[in-house]
Amino acid sequence: MLGFIIRPPHQLLSLLSCPGLRIPRFSVLCAPLRLRTMAVSSSSWELPLVAVCQVTSTPDKEQNFKTCAELIREAARLGACLAFLPEAFDFIARDPEETQRLSEPLGGNLLEEYTQLARECGLWLSLGGFHERGQDWEQTQKIYNCHVILNNMGSVVATYRKTHLCDVEIPGQGPMRESNSTIPGPSLESPISTPAGKIGLAICYDMRFPELSLALVQAGAEILTYPSAFGSVTGPAHWEVLLRARAIETQCYVVAAAQCGRHHEKRASYGHSMVVDPWGTVVARCSEGPGLCLARIDLNYLQQLRKQLPVFQHRRPDLYGNLGHPLS
Repeated sequence: MLGFIIRPPHQLLSLLSCPGLRIPRFSVLCAPLRLRTMAVSSSSWELPLVAVCQVTSTPDKEQNFKTCAELIREAARLGACLAFLPEAFDFIARDPEETQRLSEPLGGNLLEEYTQLARECGLWLSLGGFHERGQDWEQTQKIYNCHVILNNMGSVVATYRKTHLCDVEIPGQGPMRESNSTIPGPSLESPISTPAGKIGLAICYDMRFPELSLALVQAGAEILTYPSAFGSVTGPAHWEVLLRARAIETQCYVVAAAQCGRHHEKRASYGHSMVVDPWGTVVARCSEGPGLCLARIDLNYLQQLRKQLPVFQHRRPDLYGNLGHPLS
């Protein structure tokens, strides 16, 4: 077993504490910058290490980038091969008009900065929800919520545009009308091969639709990622339950980078970024405040579990149809 205690990016922040979980082998628990290592078998060091970043985005894009860049550089220093950022890592605006004004195309300045950062750190990046001005921007004046994967050379290797938009009214949390400023994506993205495994892309509200995760795992996904900005009411009730359910039913690792804290006077997020293994055990999590958590991905364990509990061989599409059609 391996554990890290790391300092958060800003020296005035308190340490992110590691909860007292019982963890299966090769997991890593968190709290972001100075290292404290526990006894570890040499084989665990050979497994790919991923970093899950937790931030509090605001309408200040420049400051948001500085915060994310510091976490990404720290992830690289600690030996991660891939760092995950949450939904709206670029900014969280006060209203749809500000969202439109701050948004950029994929070829804009902000993505170029992340491209350079990935290249500088030699790190793959999951940019969990970029406010993208698409090719239809001039006609629609609406954006896409776009999950971008950059490889360690800074190239865009995958993009997924959020297909399920969050139009809900939760008492105590305020109404959410994502469709006021956002267009739903037209399709799913085939899982992308990375140094950590084959990653299936989703964003936040997508986790409430198991058909999507089933389609991704049937297409070969080994890791599902749900970058998110969960609210303060739905978070305590549903966040961990949904993530563990998606991991158990697909027998995948689930990586969920989350927004946390108060973004501005109109909005706050739940946080609790985490990694869940294919058995449904939370193997890494962030506590309060910005920071990162780390986990090792053991694909041999995943394959062993799928052989021992072969649920996909036992499915009965003759009775209930093929929920989550395989991607073409």
